Amino acid sequence: MYEGGRLKYAATRGDGFVGDDITENIKTIRSVPHQLRGAAPKTFEVRGEAYLDKAGFQQLNKQRQAAGLPLFANPRNAAAGSLKHLDPKIAAQRPLGMVFYGSGAVEDADVDLHSKVFALFKNLDLPTHEHWWLADSVDEILRVIHQLDKIRREFAYETDGAVVKVDSFRQRERLGFTAKSPRWAIAYKYAAERVETKLHDIIVQVGRTGILTPVAVLEPVLVSGSTVSRATLHNEDEIKRKDIRIGDTVVIEKAGEVIPAVVEVVKSKRPRNAKPFNFFEHVHGKCPVCGGRIRRDPQFVAWRCENIACPAQTTRRLEFFTARGALDIESIGGIVADKLVERGLVREPLDLFQLKTEQLAKLNLGTEETPRVFGEKNATKAMKAIERAKKMPLSRWLYALAIPEVGKTTATQLARFHDKIDNVAESNLLRGVLEYHERREQKKGAHEVAERLIKSGFAERSKSKAGKNTEIVTEVGPVVAKSVLDFFSSSSGKRILQRMKQLGIEPKSEKVSAKKAAELPLAGKTFVLTGTLPSMTREEATEKIESLGGHVSSSVSKKTDYVLAGADAGSKFEKAKELGVKIIDERQFRKML
Repeated sequence: MYEGGRLKYAATRGDGFVGDDITENIKTIRSVPHQLRGAAPKTFEVRGEAYLDKAGFQQLNKQRQAAGLPLFANPRNAAAGSLKHLDPKIAAQRPLGMVFYGSGAVEDADVDLHSKVFALFKNLDLPTHEHWWLADSVDEILRVIHQLDKIRREFAYETDGAVVKVDSFRQRERLGFTAKSPRWAIAYKYAAERVETKLHDIIVQVGRTGILTPVAVLEPVLVSGSTVSRATLHNEDEIKRKDIRIGDTVVIEKAGEVIPAVVEVVKSKRPRNAKPFNFFEHVHGKCPVCGGRIRRDPQFVAWRCENIACPAQTTRRLEFFTARGALDIESIGGIVADKLVERGLVREPLDLFQLKTEQLAKLNLGTEETPRVFGEKNATKAMKAIERAKKMPLSRWLYALAIPEVGKTTATQLARFHDKIDNVAESNLLRGVLEYHERREQKKGAHEVAERLIKSGFAERSKSKAGKNTEIVTEVGPVVAKSVLDFFSSSSGKRILQRMKQLGIEPKSEKVSAKKAAELPLAGKTFVLTGTLPSMTREEATEKIESLGGHVSSSVSKKTDYVLAGADAGSKFEKAKELGVKIIDERQFRKML
């Protein structure tokens, strides 16, 4: 945002409404002017994308390799991480560039066509696209798309497609938006580049839930502008399906031009001694990180490490625990999480709340030979975020604890019906769900339990089987109920509850009183969500609805007030049309909010 020609602030897109303040980091990009040249508009919001060019990305990874730091996977992630880094000095050390491609708020300037914006950018010394075209027919658009494909690999930065936009801003206003995207713009994605290379080995990584993921170690090869030496193999079944063997020549591509993946095996080039891959034997029947026992999860296609104290799991759980959607403890992630676990400062996520500022400030993020300390300023900021996390509501805590089967929506539903975390751990409602399904299978006494759950509001009568009063739909199913109760009754779950009390952490539900709830603007309104919304997740939409007194249901009925529909809406959308329920898109929903 420029005001009077001077840079006022810079922010990330975020959720479309709130983003991160990255002003100091943007100021380190040499091509971004702090003061616009010439006669600038009174107010000028410019939108663009920061990037690392191909040469700069290769050089940055060489420097990181020499310093013993983990390499960046691709330029996109490296650029995003640089912009969000807490220390502007780090951003300044990275060869970031900027391309401005559009405008937002403009005051005191005659801009009615997008094509005029590019000329304005040039006049004001704002970096923009080298190549853009005006086209007045489909044939001309297709010709330009093919022309761009021939020259785009010569650009300094990576590209993956072309964007076609309506030039007139007035026409854009008339065209408006669908639930997924603007009607006045569409992206054309080029086919991902595929290359052949040799698969030298398969290593196994451990995730936060203990799942073991196989990764291909490749002969380094240039794909879509960056050198790739690793690619995901997903799981054991995927390896068997594609018959991937060590020593094979494989075809790889970057899924979405970002994540390298093995597409297929070139079997005509298979060496004679290549043997089918046996996952269990490859890891010698134990976790490659901690040496603990592993087992094949019967519900999934994955092997899992059963040692909850496994360092790899600790690191991933710590990152999950501190993520924005969980407890939002900024700056504790990535290399910081790795080093906290590696140095023995954190053995489980709750250890964060016993850290001291001086411990964090002295944390070495580098190596013994080339130390790089976290620093006093970063440590102070992180400690404030850690302290703030203690006051996070119950729904956030239930999600952050990584309870199996509990996502954001389920955590929110549980928090609506329980005041404290202890109430969830000993929930009669969850026990009731299990009891109901057990009695229903045994065909005895299910009606009594059903009535009790309906009276509590935790269930409603099913509309699918008329006349059968014992059929109910509960807020959460028996799988979730059992998982939550098992988690808190386990020795690790009991230890978590005990430690939270010792640390003075007592998350409470955000439930409001019945009187106050009745006064909220969406009180008494029932919503059903379906499809993918363009700029918010279903969880975020649910949070907004419930904060204003509304209720989100999982099924459409005559009692439903609104169906909030996004792209690829399914049977709920059709059911709403059939019943005459009002269907709204995200734009209408935001107006309602």
